[in-house]
Amino acid sequence: MDLLIAAVFGLAVYGAFQGIRMYRAEAKLPGDMALALEVGATRTTATGSAIDRMGMRYAPRVLRMMGPKRVDKVRRKLDMAGNPGGMTIDRYAARRAVYGGLGAIAALAMLMNGQVILAAMMAVYGFFWTDVIIVSAIRRRKDDIDRTLPDFLDVLAVVVSAGLGFRQALERVTEKYAGPWADELRITLRQMDMGVSRRDAFDQLRKRNESEQVSMFVSALQQGEELGAPIVDTLIQIANDMRRTDAQNARRKASKAVPKATLIVTSFMLPGTMILIAVGFYYAADVSIGDVFGA
Repeated sequence: MDLLIAAVFGLAVYGAFQGIRMYRAEAKLPGDMALALEVGATRTTATGSAIDRMGMRYAPRVLRMMGPKRVDKVRRKLDMAGNPGGMTIDRYAARRAVYGGLGAIAALAMLMNGQVILAAMMAVYGFFWTDVIIVSAIRRRKDDIDRTLPDFLDVLAVVVSAGLGFRQALERVTEKYAGPWADELRITLRQMDMGVSRRDAFDQLRKRNESEQVSMFVSALQQGEELGAPIVDTLIQIANDMRRTDAQNARRKASKAVPKATLIVTSFMLPGTMILIAVGFYYAADVSIGDVFGA
């Protein structure tokens, strides 16, 4: 048993040494990482960078095992998540390799100790942790965009009404904003600078975000352009519709919260209270009130 622990410790030390050595070395990183770091996704931490460089040599093997369809699906999720921490498809594969290897080593050590449940937990952690990070980032990004978009449209409408064209106003307001929505608009503006039509650029904006607010914004903008409606009126109407939708969603969530709270009370708090009262009666059955008050 001591020999197994020593072997696991030796592997961990060796992995850490290799990670530090590769981190200090000028390892060649994939080309799409420059775009991911530039369009607003924050740079990864020192620990994350060390993990990426440790697993980068195994990334091509992981991508081949995933297959083209799975790779395309993960790449779409990364776009929806905004490349959290500068994560690209290659960095995703690198982290899958590192976390999977560490999880397998930890699971093996737990199995040798007879801890089957902990071994299963370590294996699941190593295999799914990177995907959990992406799913959580997608949810946070969607909430941030839905919260920011109505106020952004109000400001954009004011700037357009001041006399600037829609493209110039979009650039001006985007410069003053920070966050996921501003990052998405910077990508859209860059695509238009590269020759992509405005309609196609906004269609790709909608595909990158599974947000009802973004879909509403793009659809109303394109319909207003086709019908020749004033852009200011269109922006104000979109913002009002979004706030109305947010209010309806808030009421819907509040209505769902009441049954959940009732379920928790009836399932946990009420039985616990009844057990506490019953135990109190049981232990106090032989206690005289006169003895308590010293009578």
